[in-house]
Amino acid sequence: MPTLVMWGEIDDPVKPKPSPCESKDRCEEAEEAEIPSQICFQTRPRHEPSPAPPANFQAESRCVFAMIEGIVMSGSLVKSQQIGEAELTVGERKQELLHQYRSRPLVFLERYHACLKPEHLPAFAHVCSDPRAQHYSQVVQTRAAGRTHRTKVRNQRYAALRALQKEGTYFSEEQMRIREPLLYEQYIGQYLTDEEVLERSQEAMLDGGGEAPGGGTGGLAQLLLNSYQERLIQHRLQEEQEREDGAEEEDEEEEDDEVRVQQKDWEPTQEEKALLREEFISQMHQRFLDGKDKDFNYSEVDGNPDYDNLDIVSRDAEDRYFDEDDDEEEEDEMEEENMTE
Repeated sequence: MPTLVMWGEIDDPVKPKPSPCESKDRCEEAEEAEIPSQICFQTRPRHEPSPAPPANFQAESRCVFAMIEGIVMSGSLVKSQQIGEAELTVGERKQELLHQYRSRPLVFLERYHACLKPEHLPAFAHVCSDPRAQHYSQVVQTRAAGRTHRTKVRNQRYAALRALQKEGTYFSEEQMRIREPLLYEQYIGQYLTDEEVLERSQEAMLDGGGEAPGGGTGGLAQLLLNSYQERLIQHRLQEEQEREDGAEEEDEEEEDDEVRVQQKDWEPTQEEKALLREEFISQMHQRFLDGKDKDFNYSEVDGNPDYDNLDIVSRDAEDRYFDEDDDEEEEDEMEEENMTE
């Protein structure tokens, strides 16, 4: 007679022991859940729900890594901290950014879009249908396009500048003095001796008229023209000086009288005069690149494909010339966007 077994007496089913391979996989999963210092972009804490990632997750991981690396390098604040709290390490900043990206990608995009580049946008492919993602993606792309256009324009102006230097007239000392008499006076003119002033006048006559058929320097007509030009320069210099003096009246009340006398009586050495001349020329070049030469027709340069060939310049020198300007412009753009938002 078979033995009857009551329902309550049934033993729990015996669970099979995991195989060595399964045990190893579970250990690896437990280690990944802790997120080690070297960030692994293919892991995601199970308690943080988020949209499904794109199919090509390996490519997305490289994109996310580059994006987070860029944000860390920008110095952006990633987490509020209490006064006296230890500053986050680079690894901790990356961990915090990764957590923010995985848990709330749209908030992440809104918060850090000013630091992003178009190549980072595939990291948000899984939320691209959201209007917020579309908006900030467009902002990133527009900003990058504008920066590319500005860089191209500056490259063209730099090529034009080098061509004008080679031609030798536009950036001659006399022509720069005509364009910016006050700047010239501050850096060069006030420190010239009487002999140097006379030499400058003679060079201006030669540059303006050349030699006359009889072997002279241009005759009475050229002399009158130079005299008229000099009166215009002096008149403009006086007007600019009066405007500058009016703008500095408030500051002069706070400035020490003894310091002003010392500055007025200061006589630079020859080496210092050379440095002042170089600074004046540098500022005139920068004004040209910034589009501040009022009488120059920039439409002949900006967008002109003839100035796209930069073989006439040194690429390394050009990059050094513009690196600092790019950093300043990016900071200004980020400040403007933050103010707008």
